Amino acid sequence: MFQDYISGFVDQFQKCNDLWLQEFDRNKAAFNTPLNKAIYEMNMEDFFRFFEGAANQPATLLKVQMNWWESQLKIWQNIALAENDEPVVKTEKTDKRFDDESWQKEMFFNFIKQSYLLYSKTMFEMIESIEGLDPKVKERLVFFTRQAINSMSPSNFVLTNPELLRLTLEKDGENLVNGLQQLRKDMETSADVLRISMTSDEAFQLGEHIAATPGDVIFKNEIFELIQFRPKTAQIFETPLLIVPPFINKYYILDLRENNSMINWLVEQGYCVFTISWLNPGKEHATIGFEDYVLDGVVKAVSVIENITGQEQVHAAGYCIGGTVLGCAVAYYAAKRMKPRIKSASYFTTLLDFSLPGEVGNYVNEPLINALEMQNEVKGYMDGRTLSVIFSLLRENSLYWNYYIENYLKGSCPNDFDILYWNGDSTNITAAAHSFLLRELYLNNKLMEPKGIKIGTVFMDLKKIMTPSYFISTLDDHIALWQGTYKGALKPRGDTTFVLGGSGHIAGIINPPSTNKYEYWVNDNLCDNADEWLDGAENHKGSWWPHWKNWLTGNTSSEMVEPYPQGSNTHKILAPAPGEYVKQRLPISENV
Repeated sequence: MFQDYISGFVDQFQKCNDLWLQEFDRNKAAFNTPLNKAIYEMNMEDFFRFFEGAANQPATLLKVQMNWWESQLKIWQNIALAENDEPVVKTEKTDKRFDDESWQKEMFFNFIKQSYLLYSKTMFEMIESIEGLDPKVKERLVFFTRQAINSMSPSNFVLTNPELLRLTLEKDGENLVNGLQQLRKDMETSADVLRISMTSDEAFQLGEHIAATPGDVIFKNEIFELIQFRPKTAQIFETPLLIVPPFINKYYILDLRENNSMINWLVEQGYCVFTISWLNPGKEHATIGFEDYVLDGVVKAVSVIENITGQEQVHAAGYCIGGTVLGCAVAYYAAKRMKPRIKSASYFTTLLDFSLPGEVGNYVNEPLINALEMQNEVKGYMDGRTLSVIFSLLRENSLYWNYYIENYLKGSCPNDFDILYWNGDSTNITAAAHSFLLRELYLNNKLMEPKGIKIGTVFMDLKKIMTPSYFISTLDDHIALWQGTYKGALKPRGDTTFVLGGSGHIAGIINPPSTNKYEYWVNDNLCDNADEWLDGAENHKGSWWPHWKNWLTGNTSSEMVEPYPQGSNTHKILAPAPGEYVKQRLPISENV
């Protein structure tokens, strides 16, 4: 009877495996792109340089290999002979892949786990041990080797993961059948690489569950809608506040559910809040460039707000690349020698100096940029789904393979989590804007040159900015390293405050006072070195939002006024928030 059960399970598993292979084979053409080819060719060239260097340093390589062999024997002796319960290679505390107790208690899985961890450790030691390699080459080797090794983790396969094997036996393979259905759905909605769903596409409704702070669209052009949120207090601060989200994401990361919506919190504090909601571009928007986001985006939005409120200045806050756009708008006003239209500028996890791009920099070089430009020239845009996967793969175990296991191997339904829903609601980038970001900012760091970037008729010079600036970055940000954002914060000449929050690129910013989940650091002394700044910084528990509010209040009249009207005779209400642009989901038709 037991043999029949095992035989049935093996048959079921084989059928599922065949279906998975058929599904990948059916879709492999979609993933055969210039970008993927360029990454492959670059990796081959980098590994050729590595092996060339290794051939000239045989003693170094032999030492690493001997250490591996001795450790591998010790693993076997400890497990097989039960000589020592202490593992030869320990799992890092942050590594959750091997939490199931069977990885430790069962000899077979313990051996697999430790052998895998030893192999991983040895590979990185080999790369680091080779002298004479170009630092950029070595950095890419470490990054892409990590990607490859983590993809081969025994936790990613049913037969080498005790938790998955146990679950599959208990469910008679039903989990794999359910996982296959989810895989098919994800492949149909993926672009150049497999995009794994982190939450259900039907989990939330914009305007009801998230992006639900009451407001109105009071302006619309080819690239953005301007939303004016309705007041919730009897009086408001005189100076309005404009939020500039990144055009590579949707604005409602700052307007999630009511309890963690920054926009809702700001309105409740008495601010008159406006936000830009960028278009999700299609092929026909290919020529819209970075300059358009500055002039037809931020500069235009400021003019509309001035018309509605009658105020000559606004506060402005930009998130990520939205902050870079904002910084260029402030520099544009300064270069034009206009009366300052932006009273204060706040930058959330924003790079102005791109010399420290972090692991994103592994994708920034001539061969990959050429491949992306070739790919984008055909489409007219950089597909937001591909970009989303690239960012997820910067933290592959927690943001990619974890969901691969949960969705496809365990057959679980994705959790309904607002931030994950937003993360999966991708936005395209126009071909022109994407090329500018990669070449002029990330590759050549032109914003740091006094005449490196021209917007309209003037060159950007951040040193001419006298506007008070507030920079908030996060300690564990893997997209915009805080040491890099700190370097950018030293460029404007106006009064500058730098604050460092806890956690990462999203969670560290979306940290409302109601939860006070993460801490933050403040140091009024902006020294030249980021680490020295942190050494002298004062730690504060809780949300940084009240600190920012106090800073805003200090940079504006404290006078409270009657709420401004929604819209004006010139800019009438067009639709209720959240508008139409934010509702455009990928894939979108070519005629959006």
